[in-house]
Amino acid sequence: MFASFLLGLVIAGAIYWWFQMMITAQQEKNAFLQSEIKVLEGQIKEIATIEDEIASLKARQKAVEDLQSDRNLPVHLLNELVRQIPEGAYISSIKQSGQTIAMQGFAQSNERVSEMLRNLTDNTPWLSKPELVEIVARNINLSQKEQRRVSAFNLRFRLMRTSEVKGGNEPASATQGK
Repeated sequence: MFASFLLGLVIAGAIYWWFQMMITAQQEKNAFLQSEIKVLEGQIKEIATIEDEIASLKARQKAVEDLQSDRNLPVHLLNELVRQIPEGAYISSIKQSGQTIAMQGFAQSNERVSEMLRNLTDNTPWLSKPELVEIVARNINLSQKEQRRVSAFNLRFRLMRTSEVKGGNEPASATQGK
């Protein structure tokens, strides 16, 4: 009976020792995994900062590309105004705010203003959404004795960016100028 007790004690000790070895091995594996997780978390933070830097660089690159492509917009604006403004219409003021152009001027008649609006709507890819803000009949002095009745107009339209125009048909003269 004592031998059975000792044999049972040895078997129980062996099982206890085996479980302790398994627990120690698992704890070592867990410690290794924890250290590797910390390394990966550091790498994830680095990747996140690199992704932020990449996004920032892409934003800067897009800004530079937009500036580069838009540098000829004033030329296109003036070129298109020369083409689209009919004879008998004169510009007295042009102001740009962002992509919106506000223009004031005089025309010999309301029909000239209407023709100019049609031209700005249909004949140019660089200018869009013309809007007549105001048209008023005025008298202007040509000389001390001569006066002429004209239509003073105030209109707005949008100047299209180069990237927006390239999506459609670009005028032949604009492609020759590049």
